[in-house]
Amino acid sequence: MEGSCKISVVVPVYMGEDFLQELYERTRAAVRTLTPDWELILVNDASPDSSWEKIKDLCRQDQKVKGINLSRNFGQHYAITAGLNRVSGDWIVVMDCDLQDVPEEIIPLFKKAMEGYDSVCAQRVLRHDSFFKRLSSKLFNKIFSFMTDTELDSSIANFGIYHRKVIHAILSLGDSIRYFPTMVQWVGFNRCAIPVRHAERKSGKSSYSFRKLCFLAVNTMLAFSDKPLRLFVFIGGFMSIFSLGMAVAYLILSLLKLITVHGFASIIFSIWFLGGIILMSIGVIGVYIGKIFSQVKNRPTFIISEEINRIVQK
Repeated sequence: MEGSCKISVVVPVYMGEDFLQELYERTRAAVRTLTPDWELILVNDASPDSSWEKIKDLCRQDQKVKGINLSRNFGQHYAITAGLNRVSGDWIVVMDCDLQDVPEEIIPLFKKAMEGYDSVCAQRVLRHDSFFKRLSSKLFNKIFSFMTDTELDSSIANFGIYHRKVIHAILSLGDSIRYFPTMVQWVGFNRCAIPVRHAERKSGKSSYSFRKLCFLAVNTMLAFSDKPLRLFVFIGGFMSIFSLGMAVAYLILSLLKLITVHGFASIIFSIWFLGGIILMSIGVIGVYIGKIFSQVKNRPTFIISEEINRIVQK
């Protein structure tokens, strides 16, 4: 099958003007060893630098480069979705633009896929990220795995190669909140991961601040699981049993005349504690209602303002 199929490479771009020329050259060199039929889809997520101008230059240089400019900053996973909606290849590679995902690793990913896998994810065994990014990634995956009853590997992100049927399945999901790695896991198919090199970032820094990471984590967990609601059902049930036990204990102590003065502090503590749990439960329910409101509006997850070398899809 090698050499007879088309490979599409989807790259979300944000603050990427320093990397795009090298990304194009290295990606082209790697993919051309596998097939002459390929395309590189660069999705500019309203980057404030000159990324779109650079993408337009690359599109003029090579018709195999496709440029998509979003109307505003929608976020990395929405930019990926925009690119996936335009692919025409049999196999689709998703990777970041900062060259930490090594373009040459597309070759072993593709060769592994040819063994009969539908998805082959890149496993970053040795990550060249900051301590904060590695820690936040591990923390996110641990909490996400617990809250959604899934297993996420912090060494696996977006980078990987996916058969067209996997991408079709991902695009068929109607979720307004998009998180690509979890969607890959959810749709299933025959999937594996292989270790790859992970490069150091040559310049700049990650656009994911602590606030953005927290927002992404909360949004994604609420979109993929109702476990927070079920946890509060459990907490409410536990508190009800605990309160009943305390009531029986105090009744017995009162009948035995072992309690003469009821404690003011314990009453205040109980009121504040139970009030806090009630308000928190209402808050969680309110967040879910807000997500339902966003979903039923059925707004597009991205809006394209301009396209260059638009792909003729199969």
